[in-house]
Amino acid sequence: MNCRKRQRRDSHSSERENRSRRTLHFSTTYDGHYLEARSLNQRLDSQEKYSRERSVDVACNDDSCEDPYKDKDLDWHHYSKSSGRSGRSRRSSRRHKDRRHRRSHSRQRSSSRRSHRHRSRKRSRSVEDDDEGHLIYHSGDMLKARYEIVCTLGEGAFGKVVECIDQENDGARVALKIIKNIDRYRDAALSEVQVLKHLSNLDADRRYSCVRMLDWFDYHGHICIAFELLGLSTYDFLKENNFQPFPVKQIRHMAYQIIRGVKFLHKNKLTHTDLKPENILLIDSDYEMEYNREKRRDERTLKNPDVKIVDFGNATYDHEHHTSVVSTRHYRAPEVILDLGWDHSCDVWSIGCILIEYYLGTTLFQTHDSKEHLAMMERVLGPIPTNLLEKTKKRRYVHRNRLDWDVHSSAGRYVRKHCKPLKHYIVSRSEDHQLLFDLIENMMEYDPAKRLSLEQALRHPFFDCYYKNTSSRKSSSRGSSTRSSSRSSGGSK
Repeated sequence: MNCRKRQRRDSHSSERENRSRRTLHFSTTYDGHYLEARSLNQRLDSQEKYSRERSVDVACNDDSCEDPYKDKDLDWHHYSKSSGRSGRSRRSSRRHKDRRHRRSHSRQRSSSRRSHRHRSRKRSRSVEDDDEGHLIYHSGDMLKARYEIVCTLGEGAFGKVVECIDQENDGARVALKIIKNIDRYRDAALSEVQVLKHLSNLDADRRYSCVRMLDWFDYHGHICIAFELLGLSTYDFLKENNFQPFPVKQIRHMAYQIIRGVKFLHKNKLTHTDLKPENILLIDSDYEMEYNREKRRDERTLKNPDVKIVDFGNATYDHEHHTSVVSTRHYRAPEVILDLGWDHSCDVWSIGCILIEYYLGTTLFQTHDSKEHLAMMERVLGPIPTNLLEKTKKRRYVHRNRLDWDVHSSAGRYVRKHCKPLKHYIVSRSEDHQLLFDLIENMMEYDPAKRLSLEQALRHPFFDCYYKNTSSRKSSSRGSSTRSSSRSSGGSK
């Protein structure tokens, strides 16, 4: 089978690799929270203006589709529905006077237009991009004569995500991912569409926690993907909760769903390669608020910890070309840093990093340098095995088959101060906490060949409660069927 080389698109959270953690411009969430401060009255006003001008806008869009090569003398960048008129209406009287003149030359212009289409690919003057390739849109705009834009949900390197009303589905709310009109992002988006189609066909019953694609289309060079509208990402929930950790009970629930979902990917020869809290979305981010007297602040507790995995733009099939670098820095497996090649097990490492972040509330490996990252791993998990260091192509990281690291340098003191052995992070001696850390330790095994598989992870004692419940239900159903059969046999006697 031929290997198809895919260019890895930029991660939308790449700023976490370039500077210390702070408020992100965009999380991968398709949440229902506005990033722009807008009152309810403003939103209602916007919808009212849209309903008054909808007929004008549709007519304008139809006209621009028929003749996309008219002279661009109007500044459509600043076209606003609040003006109550479009650029066409401002010149309507003049066009009415020139109608006869245009009619006489219609054939000549039509021929010229056709030849111009062959020379260059241009778009309707009502569709504009900004300098970064983002589609310029306004609240109330219609895409594909179906999706009415309500507001912006987030922004990243790949494009923007907007909340839309699906006019063909009883006004249902959806999250629409609008990709930049740039080749590399468009190619990655088309790849993501194919992966999402494949997963949707394989999981028709929606048994696994992977986000569902509802629709996709090409809007003047912008690939647009419609998804079910979900809540905040787990990272954003932590951030809005002052980085207070999740309770262990909720970590277990989320971990079980994440592991099952990624195991489903692996079973179908697919590696996600970019698992992180930003790409784990809550289905519903509603919470209960309680005041913490000791810390003198409000703390949020999720009502429903159900999650879904998103962002398959970097997902890679087993037969495809594997780029040398994958994953966002903080969740990158050691074999990737050491350039030893990678497989499904790099996802397992990333999940281990995610679970410890849910437990602590903050990232375990706070670094932006590969050698420092490896030093942090050694501080937390012990020495990197010699056989891995012997095989690495990154010889600058190694000296005499050991990590080339000076523990007495300023960087060494930083690592020693900010990291400690894994078991030292446990805050309780209860069995649940101990089992969680045993699971994490096995998922963060250095050697990919020895690392826990997701099949094995699901059978870990940390998840016994799920199987005990299943076993008890099965045994009770068997017992009830036995009793009913004995009663029926007794009655027949």
